[in-house]
Amino acid sequence: MDPAVLRALAKWPEAPDVYGWLALDRRGEWRIRSASATQAFERIGNRALREFICRNYAKDGRGRWYFQNGPQRVFVRLAYTPLVARLEGGALQDHCGGEFGEPSAMWLDEEGSLLLLGVRGAALLDDRDLSAFSALKGEILAGLPVISRAEAPLRFGYVLEPAPEA
Repeated sequence: MDPAVLRALAKWPEAPDVYGWLALDRRGEWRIRSASATQAFERIGNRALREFICRNYAKDGRGRWYFQNGPQRVFVRLAYTPLVARLEGGALQDHCGGEFGEPSAMWLDEEGSLLLLGVRGAALLDDRDLSAFSALKGEILAGLPVISRAEAPLRFGYVLEPAPEA
């Protein structure tokens, strides 16, 4: 985490958590709730803000992913998985630009999406990279086990829509 975030945590340890304002879409784009009455989520276009979110993106012990914004945890609504993998120069990176590495396991879901298991957790392969990744892996993908989209959060231990603890 950023040093400024760590200092803020020490100074204000009891800041309330935030829910329902930040989301991660299926292509690894950060989205923030619109200020309009529709409550839609809009893509965060500011590069510095996206990078700040990525540097301070983590999960808690309950599988809820969040962005540590100073002393405050901003929990993330996940469109599918907490990580999105992208193919960059023949290697996998996560949506934050970190090295994903070689997946330890892979699954296809009922929609034809590819899920990968890495050191940090489960990732959805960006659909724009499916063809290139398939060409790299060849016939390995043909015999992959199938996992349902609904089963993935429980199997890999993450929460799609975090809520305050009861």
